[in-house]
Amino acid sequence: MTASHEIGLIDRLIAGLPRSPAQLNRVHESDAELLRMQDGSVLAVTTDGVVEEIAAGLYADPFLAGWMSVAVNASDLAAVGAAPLGIVVCETLPHGADEALLAAVQRGIGESAAAHSLPVLGGDTNIGTELQLVGTALGLLPQGTPLTRLGCRPGERLYATGPLGLGSAFAFARLQQTGREPPFRPQARLAAGQALRGVASACMDTSDGAIATLDELGRLNGVGFRLTTAVEAMLHPAALALAAQAMLPPWLLLAGPHGEFELLFTVPADRGEALERAAAAGGFTPLPLGEVRPESGIELDDLRGSRVLDGGRIRNLFEDSRGDVGRYVGALLAMDTP
Repeated sequence: MTASHEIGLIDRLIAGLPRSPAQLNRVHESDAELLRMQDGSVLAVTTDGVVEEIAAGLYADPFLAGWMSVAVNASDLAAVGAAPLGIVVCETLPHGADEALLAAVQRGIGESAAAHSLPVLGGDTNIGTELQLVGTALGLLPQGTPLTRLGCRPGERLYATGPLGLGSAFAFARLQQTGREPPFRPQARLAAGQALRGVASACMDTSDGAIATLDELGRLNGVGFRLTTAVEAMLHPAALALAAQAMLPPWLLLAGPHGEFELLFTVPADRGEALERAAAAGGFTPLPLGEVRPESGIELDDLRGSRVLDGGRIRNLFEDSRGDVGRYVGALLAMDTP
């Protein structure tokens, strides 16, 4: 299967950098960095920004940009099962920005921080040519084992915490200016992540899209996935509607590089009752997707037949298309061969 450009870049960037002896995870192995504290607890640290999304016009709404600067970091904490402690935010504000833009950005940050129980602990403010927002969030696991991307085995069940494809539908409508932009204000699955600790064998959020998430989980664990649920049943209603309106194969809404911030997780077959308890505690309904298979690749069925997708190749398509959405969608359509 094809290697992801992003993985190779990260590996080159971190070569030679010092690592903490207290760090539990290696590079790529978890959504947040995990450090064992002297009292036995685990500190989760993550940093993420919405720089590319703002520059591309995806988060043209300053309120949404502020909201997402918190949500993307909260989602990383959710994927390791951490309870949120707080966030610091670095804001680069456009020179001469009007009060309406500043107020909308701050309202987005504030409402998202409140919704995710992530008080704003501080940050940094700069003046630049365009709006850029970067957050660093902290979470804590007082006891127990964090969730990571490692641990799934062939035969285990694959689930999501909710319907998929809304992030891709929003991005497609926004960047193609279709005029049918679905509402998009995702909230990280923090309660679900905490409830899944000790139940899920592996977990990762869908911030980069469902297929990219499955590709990374498969690469790290030396496995693949068989999606036995119909693609149409996996998708958020707005994503399914957009696929029909744009005459796109529904599976393309799983392939976009902009996700919906659900959690994808695997569970051993004998933990069904434990999953039911976790779902009740975490306030979510598990969406069955399929199972882990020993062969690499992502096998799916839809109304046109069965195919095995190369997740790494799909992850590279947007960069290979130089950000041209039409060219990117065309490249995906060229892969639509049962």
